[in-house]
Amino acid sequence: MSTCTTLSRELTEPLAATAATATTWVLVEQAGPWGAKALTESHLDPELGRTLDRAAAGTGVRIALIRRPGRHADLRPEALRQVIVAHTRPGASWVRRMSVADPAELRALDFTALGAGVHGGLGSEHVGDPIALVCTNGRRDQCCAVLGRPLAAELASAGHAEVWEVTHLGGHRFSPTMLVLPFGYAYGRLSGAAAKEVLTATANGHTVPEWSRGRSCWERPGQAAEQAVRGLTGETGAEELTLVQRAGGEGRWAVVVTHRDGRRWRVSVVAGVSEPPRPESCGKAPGVPVRMDVVSVEAF
Repeated sequence: MSTCTTLSRELTEPLAATAATATTWVLVEQAGPWGAKALTESHLDPELGRTLDRAAAGTGVRIALIRRPGRHADLRPEALRQVIVAHTRPGASWVRRMSVADPAELRALDFTALGAGVHGGLGSEHVGDPIALVCTNGRRDQCCAVLGRPLAAELASAGHAEVWEVTHLGGHRFSPTMLVLPFGYAYGRLSGAAAKEVLTATANGHTVPEWSRGRSCWERPGQAAEQAVRGLTGETGAEELTLVQRAGGEGRWAVVVTHRDGRRWRVSVVAGVSEPPRPESCGKAPGVPVRMDVVSVEAF
């Protein structure tokens, strides 16, 4: 049976510049079943889900639900829920975590500050292994469940990272997909061996461009520019590159990528489409996904 994932592979659709955009992630533990729109279609109070979604709108914060790999029984009523908050800009990335008795406590979060990278002493600093978030929400796309759940289980048993299933990372056709903290790089089309390589690299402060979809703090043109510079230079240090993106109109962008050592590149990016039409998610009508094409890379 053909799926959105098999079609994307067969058509050699590029992984680069397809990561969901967020400067900060707020991840809320919610066991039990998830619907396609998990914030309002799970055992989390739907009104709370709508409230949090509205509060995060326009702040750069993306909210997702997480649960441990394996069976998805509900949490006991008295159980504390884990909340992970991660800001992912280079040179300013951090991960904070806390436990809440009632998820309604999250109404008090200052989403504007969190999106800007200000945690204000929230919870405690995460220390230890990378955090792997594997998309597994089959109600949103069957590929995420069929391919994502076995990967999450394999990684959890291997002990390479702290592993969670997550509701949505975008790009179902690139399943299995994974976001890794603290740096916020998204990856796609992962095998178990590739995912373990990514987690080992992350623990050592590096990214793996081969399976990278981009760093989620950058908009898609910036993701494309960063990937192009990494391809040119072979740089894998996660925190070595920063960028400034400027729109040029009519689907064009000029992006300046700066290395920590002072080197700079001017990258020209244009929006294109991936032909021929293909479903961006299983069950959807075929479409032509927007892609980011790098036209030129110039050192200056």
